[in-house]
Amino acid sequence: MKKVGILGGTFNPPHIGHLIMANEALHAVGLDEVRFMPNYIAPHKEVHGAHAAQRLEMTRLATQGHSRFRVEDFEISQGGVSYTFDTMKAMIQREPETAFYFIIGGDSIEGLPTWHRIEELAQMVRFVGIRRPGYLHESMYPVLLIDSPELHLSSTMLRERVAAQGTIRFLVPEKVEAFIREERLYGPKHDD
Repeated sequence: MKKVGILGGTFNPPHIGHLIMANEALHAVGLDEVRFMPNYIAPHKEVHGAHAAQRLEMTRLATQGHSRFRVEDFEISQGGVSYTFDTMKAMIQREPETAFYFIIGGDSIEGLPTWHRIEELAQMVRFVGIRRPGYLHESMYPVLLIDSPELHLSSTMLRERVAAQGTIRFLVPEKVEAFIREERLYGPKHDD
């Protein structure tokens, strides 16, 4: 049976922390591939700065060159609020011979009880949690915990840096940085 990791998120923008998480899960769990899946509308947060097509393109650019990274456009193609339960149910129907591993950061483990239809989702996928300092990593749901190099990096911080005309070099892949500049994403707002 094929083992596929799913790393979902807004990817607004995707950064090296996402790539490191995916790579650590790929090797620690023995996955065949990791699919980066940008959501259309996240149920738990608002997305500002880049629309869905731009986030999808940045995710494609970020994962280029890694033979076992793919981009899954399922949630963006579906539109609407992206609930993991609905997505994974449809993906399992589409690929019944695939075992799915849903990769989450340590900060998300404690929030699992708030996820839409979590009881059913926990029966459909295996959660892979990336340990993060300052979190208990305890859950009533089974989570396979793995270690990853620590990196204090967030998409929010990157958007703020771009808005302040600061550097994001080495924090995002070069092609993503170039795309952000070309599209003039996250820059200072002007009242023209």
